[in-house]
Order: sequence, then C-alpha cells, then structure tokens
Amino acid sequence: MTGVFLAATGTRQAFTVLVPVRMPQDPPWAAGPLPFGPNDGAAEREARERLFTPSAARVLYGRRWHLQAVREQGPLRLDAMELLRTPTARSPEQVLAALHFTVLDAPMLPLLRAFSGRRQSPDPDPLTGDVAPTALLAGVADTTAPSAPFALARPYTVAFLTPDARLVEALRDPDTGELPATADWLLQSLASRAAPSDIPMAPEYVPDLAAETRRVSADWSALVLRQGAAFLGHRADTGPGDFYDYAERNARGVYLDALLLGAAQRDHIDELTDDLSAVFDGPGPARRVAALEQRIARFRSTYWRQHLSAHGPANELLLAFQAKHRLPERFAEILAEAADQARLVQTQESQQIAGALGVLTVLGLPLATALSILQVLGDKSPWHLVAALAAAFAATGAALLTRYGRLVLNSLRGGLR
Repeated sequence: MTGVFLAATGTRQAFTVLVPVRMPQDPPWAAGPLPFGPNDGAAEREARERLFTPSAARVLYGRRWHLQAVREQGPLRLDAMELLRTPTARSPEQVLAALHFTVLDAPMLPLLRAFSGRRQSPDPDPLTGDVAPTALLAGVADTTAPSAPFALARPYTVAFLTPDARLVEALRDPDTGELPATADWLLQSLASRAAPSDIPMAPEYVPDLAAETRRVSADWSALVLRQGAAFLGHRADTGPGDFYDYAERNARGVYLDALLLGAAQRDHIDELTDDLSAVFDGPGPARRVAALEQRIARFRSTYWRQHLSAHGPANELLLAFQAKHRLPERFAEILAEAADQARLVQTQESQQIAGALGVLTVLGLPLATALSILQVLGDKSPWHLVAALAAAFAATGAALLTRYGRLVLNSLRGGLR
C-alpha cells in the first residue's frame, strides 16, 4: 500500500498547518474567521457563532483575523492565513496561526511526510522559501519555536482529500456500499503524515483504527491523531458543484475551529501542569497556590469546553482531540492536585495561627498573673515590679522548654510562610 498511497492524487487536496507564534500587536488584517463560502468575514463570524455555544464562540471568534493571500511554490499554493489569540499566563502574546494550502497536480502524502520530518522521506521540507511560516508572517508575528512545556516538535496539520474514480482504495463498493479497509489506512496515513512503511500497523490495531474513525456521513470520514487530523472522501468527486464543496468548507472552517479550541486547551493544560509542579519551589507557596486557583477557575470558565454545538461532528472532533492528548484526565489531575495543595496550605496557616495564639498565651499568662498579684497587694515598689517581670519571663522561658512550648515554636517555624 505504501506505493499506492504515496502516488494517490485527489480531486481536491488541501491541508492547514497550525503554528504557535507570538504576536505583540493586532495585525492589520480583516477581523473574524476566514470565509470559505459567499459570506464576508463579519457574516461568516455571525454564521459560525450560531453553530457554537456562546462561550466557545467568544474564544474562537473574539480575537481572530484573516488574510486572503495567494502565493505559489512548486505544488503548493497558499490560499489564506488566520491568526487566533490564545494567551496564557506565561505567554500573553501567544497566537495560533492557521496557514491554508492547496496541493496542485501532485500527491499530497509525500508533502505531508516530508513536512513531518520522517527519516524515510527523501523529500525536503515543503514549507521553506516563500511559503515558510517565517516569510509568510514576517512583520506580523514571531515564529520562533515556543519553549512552552511539552511543546510539539512539529506543527499540527489538518488534511482534506477527495478521491477521483481511480483512487478505488478510498471508494465505497458501488454495489454493496461497503468501505474497504484501505480507506481507513489511507486516512490514517494522511492524519499521521506517514506512509504505511514508516509506521507499520500491527494487525491488532486495525479494530481500534476503525473505532477511532469518525464517519461524518456516508461520503466522508475524519480521523484525529496527536500530530494531525485528516478528512477523506469515499465517493468520486465530480468537481465544482459537488457535495464536496460543502464538505471542504466545513473541514476548513467549522471542524477546524473545533481542533483550534482543542489546541488552545492543550496549551493551557500543559502550562498549568508545569506550574503546579513548581508550587513549593521557593518561598511564598500560599500566594502561588492562590494564583494558580484563579488561573484554573479562569481556564475552566473560558476555555474548558467539551460541548461545542448541537451539531455532532464538531463535538466528536473536539472530544477525539481531547482523548488523544488525555486532556480530561490531565485536567482532573490538575483539579485534584490544586485542591490537595490548597488544603495543605490552609492546614499550615491554621497551625501558624494556633501557634501564634499559643505564644501569646505563654507570654501573656505569667505576666498578667504577676501584675495582677502586685495590683491586689497594692504594691507600688519598682523593685518588686522588676522582680515580678523577671519571674514572669522566667516562667515563660520554662514554659517554652516544655513539650507544649516546643510544639508552639515549631508551628511558628512551619515550612510554608
């Protein structure tokens, strides 16, 4: 299958590259998401906002810009670019850049394979020269590789391919309607950006691959993996005016938005996980725990969504992305760890307060007793007052040497301050 997949050319071939960048200022681009249909930017944003929940729409469309710019290099044609602000506590200038490409008259899998840096690929990285992210975003954003925790080594890709009548490996049987196993294998190759010989598939994994594949409809399927996602048609594409016009708009629009939200969630969870591990490094953990609790609450109310819309495919794609990156489990661990740390800090603070009250008791009781005795006796001699104070301090010192006194002092010297 490797040779067949590497030579496969579809009627429509497109892929989007998601690149994390830093952008100090808003770009002089049109506001809103990139329109792939007859709508302009504002109408496209309004149409998509009706599909998603208000909270998800605010994240996806509140701070987003697009630029329609055509640039060709070899078999690649740049169609447009998008920028979506996804700031984090460490990187307030963080942005996800979406670069939309079309592949012209050439197989797409070899380009994705070379882009992913597969050592078996003889081809150079196609995103160089005029279509390199650095060149495309020059003067707008800094494309230096992020140093964020667990940052991906390669940008995320979303591929879209519709077959012609010759690519029978992706087509349903015209008589039975059955889908050949090779269709899911090709879909997996496009999503993983690897030929079958690069990562040989174990026979035991075949049922899992079928279970992970999302059948958007009888005509096309989707697969979401850690390093990329792909959409593949299962009926011969007849060209402009075909159903795949609509499918391509969704794949490069609404369904891409679901993956953009998942990528933003992943970045925030990566950062929270790393910061939680450093809570007890240095003084002032109580302040750091309180700050982290605020960040977690803000993330939970702003970004953490598992339900996007009443339309199933977008929800399923987001859940598939979250599952591949174990985001629900990791966020549950963050919540549990933050709660444990908050309880520990509260316990230490309660011990310190109790210790301070104990010190006041140890210091105040002997002194108050001595002064009360002098007052009752009516003794106004300064020497007797000095003697009473000395006796009170001696009693205080003796009390601090007892087991109770040592516990009081130890509680004041607690490790959390």
